[in-house]
Amino acid sequence: MAKTGKKAATQRHWFKLDNAAKIFPGQNTKTWSNIFRISTVLKYKIEPALLERALENVLPRFPCYDVRMRRGFFWYYLEKNEHKIPPVQPDIKNPCYRIHWRENRGFLFRVYYYENKISVDFFHALTDGAGATSFVSTLAAEYLRLAGHKITPGEKVLDLDVKADPGELEDSFARYGDSKGKPRHREGFVYHAKGTKMPSHTANITTGYVSSGAVLAKAREYGVTVTEFFAALMLDILYRKQKRESRKQKQVSVQIPVDLRRWFPSKTLRNFTMCYDVRIDPSLGDYTFEEILKQVSLYLRYINNPKELNAMMTSNLKLERNFLLRAMPLAIKRAGIWISFILTGERRTSFLLSNVGVVKLPADMREHVNHFIFMPGPGRINPARIGIGSFQDTMAITFANAFEESDLERELFTRLVRMGIHVKIESNRD
Repeated sequence: MAKTGKKAATQRHWFKLDNAAKIFPGQNTKTWSNIFRISTVLKYKIEPALLERALENVLPRFPCYDVRMRRGFFWYYLEKNEHKIPPVQPDIKNPCYRIHWRENRGFLFRVYYYENKISVDFFHALTDGAGATSFVSTLAAEYLRLAGHKITPGEKVLDLDVKADPGELEDSFARYGDSKGKPRHREGFVYHAKGTKMPSHTANITTGYVSSGAVLAKAREYGVTVTEFFAALMLDILYRKQKRESRKQKQVSVQIPVDLRRWFPSKTLRNFTMCYDVRIDPSLGDYTFEEILKQVSLYLRYINNPKELNAMMTSNLKLERNFLLRAMPLAIKRAGIWISFILTGERRTSFLLSNVGVVKLPADMREHVNHFIFMPGPGRINPARIGIGSFQDTMAITFANAFEESDLERELFTRLVRMGIHVKIESNRD
């Protein structure tokens, strides 16, 4: 019998935005929102009514998602949503389009289905890739239970008969940010590939499916991680693209989100991610791919440690707790966040690469799932925003491209093929 999730409800009626989430409402405009998508592809065609029932059963287990955005005098905050669930809808051609507080019954995530795929678009103020993956995995597990399959909780699938743990609802930034150190100074603006901008709320989505084992073997051949491997590949592609385009050479950088749960014992289902910025400087001379790979790997292994991350967390918390900032009305804060985002935001990074890693599911669920897809929403000025998600031996590499041109995607997948890694392409492009 399917579990109802009613025991999982918790008496929590509102939440402060976590430290990372506070900037996202201020960046939300008519043309852009910070939204990302997690999809799971099952081996059976999705029945909408069954998916709706699964969502009704699952949402009470995630009280920090069962909310709507509210505007206070000093800060935005999250309040319990009076509606039961958001609508379950057929999938659309423009995923990750902007969020509006009054649409979607006020929920900050949207649920879609298409053939055998379940997709959920999340506003980043709600959660990060790790929390979202847990929600989508649990939703898919409950859908399979309702369809008659025995699925036990475990790994990314939460138990619907267990009440939400307070640790799952906490702002882990506030709990663990206690460093006395200072984070490293961020450098200036970088190169951005040019292209023909797509209309607002649209993007070209291209996913390349590869063997996780083949990619891991190639990364190990170079002595690096999968994330380091792809970061170096894209840095090399953009570095050479800039050399062909312009005499004036700017730095090329990649922004890499890091899941802090790897370093701090947090169970939170909210945001707990920070970003590293890795750069190469063409003014220092020519680079080979191997040199870029070595530089990326050495930098990440040098800086990717709990002390550096704690200093970054603490710096952000100090800004949030600043008396003058706290005393400012929300309208002034929002204007300041938006101006700062326009002036700096993506200008400090050439592209974003986010790897949610291997999605782990209970043994009795794995046979019903084909693969997972992680897609960051398209950027405002960056043509390349890349999401990577793996399940068993299938790795999905997804580009969300705000430009009509597809040269970056084509170059990355071509290079993989030349390395002996077979790629299967899926895209919404004509």
